[in-house]
Amino acid sequence: MILLYNTSKYFKLKIIILIFSFFMFGIVELLARQRKELDMFQCVKIASDSSLQAFMAENYYQSGYWEYQSYKATRLPSLSLRLTPVQYNRNITKRYDFQENIDIYRTQQSLYSSGGLRLDQNVSLTGGSFFMDSELGYIKNYGENDNVQFSTVPIRIGYSQALFGFNSFRWNKKIEPLKFEKAKSQFLYRQQEVAENTVQHFFNFALAQKEHELAIENLLSADTLYNVGIERQKISAISNADVLTLKMDMINAQNTLKNTELNLKDKQFAFITFLNIGNDCDYSVRLPEIITKIFIPIDDALLYAKNNNPDYLSYRQEVLEAEREVDKNKKRSVFDANISASVGFNQAAEEIATAYKNPLQQDIFTLTFSIPILDWGIRKGQHNMSKSNLSLINLSIQQKKRNLEQEIKSTIDNFNVQQEMIFSAQEVLSLSGKAYQINKERFIVGKLDINSLTFSLNRYKEAQRNYLSSLKYYWLNYFKIKKLTLYDFEEQKDLSTQFDNKLNISRR
Repeated sequence: MILLYNTSKYFKLKIIILIFSFFMFGIVELLARQRKELDMFQCVKIASDSSLQAFMAENYYQSGYWEYQSYKATRLPSLSLRLTPVQYNRNITKRYDFQENIDIYRTQQSLYSSGGLRLDQNVSLTGGSFFMDSELGYIKNYGENDNVQFSTVPIRIGYSQALFGFNSFRWNKKIEPLKFEKAKSQFLYRQQEVAENTVQHFFNFALAQKEHELAIENLLSADTLYNVGIERQKISAISNADVLTLKMDMINAQNTLKNTELNLKDKQFAFITFLNIGNDCDYSVRLPEIITKIFIPIDDALLYAKNNNPDYLSYRQEVLEAEREVDKNKKRSVFDANISASVGFNQAAEEIATAYKNPLQQDIFTLTFSIPILDWGIRKGQHNMSKSNLSLINLSIQQKKRNLEQEIKSTIDNFNVQQEMIFSAQEVLSLSGKAYQINKERFIVGKLDINSLTFSLNRYKEAQRNYLSSLKYYWLNYFKIKKLTLYDFEEQKDLSTQFDNKLNISRR
């Protein structure tokens, strides 16, 4: 008993010295490199602000935003200035000499210049276009008849319209706002993808961190048990084979610690690289607390997905674009008729002031037809192809919708299962940890064999991994549900509405 007591004091002193050495090494490391601990939600926020994936999502949204602004600009009046500053002509042209009753060639030399303003307004309902313009022209002829003239159009108002043609404005009015809604939804969708990937990197790093901590603990324990085994062998309380097994466990623990250190560095590098944060700190992560149970009705989730998910908006866009092609090819397969009318004033004079006096009324009316007589069925074939493509798109979308609905249901089922598994995995971890500590103490006093102790340690390690795995897949499914529905079931808030309120963008 005295020998065991002295041996126990010796091992306690050795362990204290070893722990003190690790502590001092940690102090030196801390002084040289600042430590920073992050929780999962901090990491998600950092990744949403600074990661490359978040930057790409923002740029995709900006592209869609400016595309929509360009569309809105086409619905507003446009004012353009048209100029021909200088047009100089010097050539030989054919003229008729009425006195000689013959055609002769004469040299012609002239200088021409013109400018005008034009205001256009597209009409979405009819597909036509109103315009209002004003023009001023100047011409100077050289040679035998050297003269100057000014031509003016003080004001002219007109309208042009395709009578039976394709109305692109009406279709754009349906499609372009939908494309912008899709761009917003895709931005929110990609943000939740960033959160998913952050959770993946976070738990990869957390698992590597836990395995490293467990490897340190395992090495300390293996060293202690090996020394205990040597002392017990002296009093024939343990076999030589068991001592060799303990030594082998200690060597394996040393190798395991080295491997976990390398793995920890790799996972930490991948973690900080994804978050796009500086490498000047020694980062560690803190596991999230288990939140209260969240009930997610499947019917509600499917409804939110249909309203918010960019895939559903993309399906609607595909159908509208296919219907647009059907309408376009259908109207091209018959005949085109265009009407253009304008009314205004014009005048010509040798002085600019006189050119604006007593203007004469100018009336222009044009009606044109384009009737296909023989095209070998090209237009009819294009129309039939567009109808067939529309049917194919509708069938494809039905299948995609079913797959998406199944994915949503499966994710919610997995989420509910993980909610139950987390609590049981946490309980198993606590029980296996306590059992390992008890078995280790029993082995030290000689009441447990080495095989039972090793089995207890392996169960504790497995329980640790299972708990982290359950926690990881719980949060992965949590953010995946938010991604698929764009709805926060914990806060009971629509992510799209939050986005609109944040950017002060009213829904249309």
